[in-house]
Amino acid sequence: MNDTSEDSPNKIVHLSLDDPALIARNPDVEHERRVAIFDLLEENSFSPKDCAPGPYRVTLSLTEKGLNFHLCDLEDKPLKDIELSLMSFRRLVKDYFLICENYYQAIRSASPDKIETIDMGRRALHNEGSTLLQEKLSDVITMDFDTARRLFTLICVLQMRG
Repeated sequence: MNDTSEDSPNKIVHLSLDDPALIARNPDVEHERRVAIFDLLEENSFSPKDCAPGPYRVTLSLTEKGLNFHLCDLEDKPLKDIELSLMSFRRLVKDYFLICENYYQAIRSASPDKIETIDMGRRALHNEGSTLLQEKLSDVITMDFDTARRLFTLICVLQMRG
């Protein structure tokens, strides 16, 4: 059976960001956040190890240690908290922010060739971040690449400050 099928318990059915800063993000970033959550909920494969079977309600939040995945069952009963240090993501996230800023500016005025070139770099960094996320969580969560991509987007959104 495919882990992303409707019947699989190995999935996220609700995801929220616990962001106490409540920043008014620019429309481009807000769009990326909404799309990432929508796409993630439509199809994902998320299987925490040593945890009750899902499906899962997940809250992502930044902590002093990094990123926290707060997992609950469908009735919102806490199941597990998973902490992920974001130290190894710092350079990558910084580079991703810069290239995204360039991309958003380019789509408003640059030639299609320039937009495509910037977008290729943006996708490459996004893929790198997704692979790193899968690697760093491999001991505690099994997820497919598309799920990691969408979660990487949300990690970046959470780290945005102003």
